[in-house]
Amino acid sequence: MGDYKLSALLQGHEDDVRSVAFPHSSFVVSASRDATVRLWKLLSHTPPAYDHTLTSHGTAFINSLAFVPPSSEYPDGLIVSGGQDTIIEVKQPAKTPQDNADALLLGHAANVCALDVSEDGKLIISGSWDNDARVWQVGKWETSTVLQGHTAAVWAVLAYDKETIITACADTIIRLFNPSGKTIRTIKTQDVVRALCRLPPKHATGAHFASAGNDTIIRLWTIDGREVSQLHGHENFIYSLAALPDGQLLSSSEDRTARIWNNQRCIQTITHPAISVWSVAACPENGDIVTGASDRMVRIFSRSKDRHADPVVIQAFDDSVKGSAIPQQQVGNINKEQLPGPEFLTQKSGTKEGQVQMIKETNGNVSAYQWSTAANTWINVGTVVDAAGSSGRKITHEGKDYDYVFDVDIEDGKPPLKLPYNLSQNPYEVARKFCENNKLPITYLDQVTNFIVQNTQGATIGQASGGSQGHVPGADPWGTESRYRPGEASPAPQQPLATRPKVLPQKEYLDITTANLKTIFKKIQEFNQKLIDEGSKGLSLNPSDLEVLESTITHLEKGSSKNIDPIGIDVVFKIATSWPQDKRLPGLDLLRVLTAASSKTAAYQSPAGESLVAILAGSGVFKSTSPPNNTMLAARAFSNLFKTEEGRTVADHEFEAIHALIKPFITSSTRTLVIALTTIYINYAVLLSTTSNADRALTLLDDLTQMLLSASDSEAVYRALVAIGTLLCLGKDFCEAARDVFDIEKAIARAEGQVKEPRVKNVVAEIREKLD
Repeated sequence: MGDYKLSALLQGHEDDVRSVAFPHSSFVVSASRDATVRLWKLLSHTPPAYDHTLTSHGTAFINSLAFVPPSSEYPDGLIVSGGQDTIIEVKQPAKTPQDNADALLLGHAANVCALDVSEDGKLIISGSWDNDARVWQVGKWETSTVLQGHTAAVWAVLAYDKETIITACADTIIRLFNPSGKTIRTIKTQDVVRALCRLPPKHATGAHFASAGNDTIIRLWTIDGREVSQLHGHENFIYSLAALPDGQLLSSSEDRTARIWNNQRCIQTITHPAISVWSVAACPENGDIVTGASDRMVRIFSRSKDRHADPVVIQAFDDSVKGSAIPQQQVGNINKEQLPGPEFLTQKSGTKEGQVQMIKETNGNVSAYQWSTAANTWINVGTVVDAAGSSGRKITHEGKDYDYVFDVDIEDGKPPLKLPYNLSQNPYEVARKFCENNKLPITYLDQVTNFIVQNTQGATIGQASGGSQGHVPGADPWGTESRYRPGEASPAPQQPLATRPKVLPQKEYLDITTANLKTIFKKIQEFNQKLIDEGSKGLSLNPSDLEVLESTITHLEKGSSKNIDPIGIDVVFKIATSWPQDKRLPGLDLLRVLTAASSKTAAYQSPAGESLVAILAGSGVFKSTSPPNNTMLAARAFSNLFKTEEGRTVADHEFEAIHALIKPFITSSTRTLVIALTTIYINYAVLLSTTSNADRALTLLDDLTQMLLSASDSEAVYRALVAIGTLLCLGKDFCEAARDVFDIEKAIARAEGQVKEPRVKNVVAEIREKLD
């Protein structure tokens, strides 16, 4: 069949293509950091031509894809996608962004970075930055089984067979579970594992699955945990693995390549004009492959001459590879003066497929050449921009030259960390490596990325540059919440500061307002139709209700909350408090957004004269029988009261009622609920700085001490500490009570031992200063 050559270049995404799927020869699916999922349909075969449609358009990065095969219920199959908004969307391919999803899977608390589907199409497996993997049954969308035991982000998941699920984790452990969640075995590896792949039955090596990750090695394993072989060749992180129908293996990497492996040997290297080749997939019918890369492109490659692109298109691809800029960091230290000249290329052959040789060109630039075994020649794959050809002033760090070297102040009393960056690099990947190398929580990732982008905006390769001081992530004390979780805070990037400011006392009210309003509205429409189908017309919304609700959402999206029709608020309260418990979630989610955005909502009263607080209390949402997510969203509505002056008046007036509702949950094991509660406590602490009330302050201190003695989530612990510290700033009497009555030292000592993060250490130090 020959080597793979370009079959089609699919353009349309506006940011990195993070995941691709090739379920059938007639279409490809891709997901991107541009918040879209796109379906690419084959229109003609020679040369191949595709047209694409949007199937989903959200508000946050989409990082993972899977495809549920066709069934009697879903004859076209289902596209499963997940990402930064933590919601897994399940949708039929023919649907558009305006159509309702077939299901929205709720449960993860952070970026969904991995998805897979069992071969029989009955199970969906997901992995997330929240340290959990989950098993979902197709058609039974409401619940999931958590695969527990991971101590870091779950980067890859594999539905190996009916009895076995495999997960790959940043804690360097591969875990095998059965579908009910029981751990079968664990396999300790040498580094972070990012990719998994099932190998065909009776594989030549006897192995059953493959793994790969940060150590650049593909490892082949038996299902009982025995390592059979190692495949060497990649020169940077490996992100994705896939099996070809003929048993060969496919991989993609941060080294700009996709590689094909046969009998443990690399037989072809496909270099891309991009920094990262994020994802690869193979068509089960014809063996064609698809890649998604950081240059926003989806590319299809084929061994069949009938499916090759026009020669002009193939040449343009080769030229783009040749003309691409390669960060020096990807090729290691280079002594330009000792490199061979162009004559080397005709005098010596490569020793293996994909071998890279640096050449000093006659113009002084350094070019990278890659050996092609099939063509028996060296192929130019780009210019090393950091070694030559860059006219700007460089900064040397650890023997390498960079466009920028930032000083990042992570912890008081310690020297700043160095963050080197070149304009040719992917900011997201630089941030990720910075966090990993310095053993920082992955929750800092987005903020470090934003810091880099903010401080290099408008810069281009080769311009004059310099060092800079930064404060990451301490400039934003809520940095670990910068990644979107449904309904939680997603603060804008902060300007870098040279020194760490004091956290205490907290002076600003916190809100939890970020939301995917279109998704909420679609879910309301879906539940409403179910109510109609069930004959519950007394509870369902009529067309005029839906119309005013859609208008309300439009005003929220445009920031014109003053124009919201009070009838729309009535409708939201109906959904949030009168619908069946299992259908209230989107209404409560919309209510907590409205509470922050609209003073009308904060000051709302029912026809019977009940306040928002009394209405929620009467709905049963704070009873132990209420679903935890419903309670959590109601608590978020309370925290958002502080966003408006009218809301603060309600919160002040209704303190006793609110406190009575939330106190039973202060030791809850549901992290999102505890974070919502600690946000309420912070806001009350800020309010008390202007409306002094000693009894309330002591009540809050008592509760917060109990929270610290039970909480284990880092964000909940941090917020509880900030609330305590802000209350202690009210005066010496409160410090004495905290020390002598509530034994706050015991609580903060536990917090220190529970959460080993610099921000927790720093705020604890400030609290101890107050107590001394």
